[in-house]
Order: sequence, then C-alpha cells, then structure tokens
Amino acid sequence: MFNHIICVCVGNICRSPMAEGYLKHRLQAMNSNIKVESAGVNALVDKEAVAEAQEVARNEGFDISGHKARQLSNEIIADADLILVMEDEQKEFIERKFPHARGRIFLVGQWAGGFEIPDPYRQPLSSFEYAFGLIKKGCDEWLLKIT
Repeated sequence: MFNHIICVCVGNICRSPMAEGYLKHRLQAMNSNIKVESAGVNALVDKEAVAEAQEVARNEGFDISGHKARQLSNEIIADADLILVMEDEQKEFIERKFPHARGRIFLVGQWAGGFEIPDPYRQPLSSFEYAFGLIKKGCDEWLLKIT
C-alpha cells in the first residue's frame, strides 16, 4: 500500500512539479488519500515551477502555480513509500546518499519500458510538452499499479 509518493528531478522546477501535479490531479479524481509531493536532488529552493511547466499543467487541467522547489532530504525520503525519479542517474544518486531508500526508488517510466524523461529546462515549450507526455504515460502506468 502506498500512502506517500515523492516525485524527484534535479531542480524541482520542471519535471517533478508536473509529475506531482498530474498525480495529485488524477488521484483526487479517484478520491484517493495518497499524498504526493516533489523535491529535487539539486533543488533551486523556493523557486516556482518555470512558466513553461505551469503552462503545460494549465493546458492539461491542473495548477502548479503555487509550487515552491525544495531540496530532497533524509526527512522527505524517510516519509515516502514510493520515490519516482526521471532518470537512472537520480536513482543512483539517491541510493548513494540515502541507502535506506533502496527498494523504494523507481523511474516514472518503470512500467512502460523503463524510459527516462529528458530535462526540458531552458528549452522551448515543445520540450516541456514532450517531457509531460512521458510523465503522463509513466504516471498512468503507476496509477494502474497503486490504485
């Protein structure tokens, strides 16, 4: 049973806020009590999600305008049942820094072929739309497993 999911990327201003927002949106529609948050392995602490990520979220029917980036920490890891990362490199970093998290860290794309999600930071809107399409695909597969 999963009660608390953490979505992780690098800066916590692009991919992980979109993943967090999308999962919250879908889980709310399912009347689920699963808590979803996000953090970054090298977060731009207290920064908003970038404008392109916010625009993609709005276009998909959810709002991440209130998001503030935060750094992944031992406390955040300890409370999470499932940690979803965008890239294998993030999984490896978390396993090295927080060895007690092993077995709870997976790619967002785990159940859809194990794909990674490229970082759209400082790229055009189309890169954010592409990244979100992968996030949506991966998260939808996770939702089938956890709900």
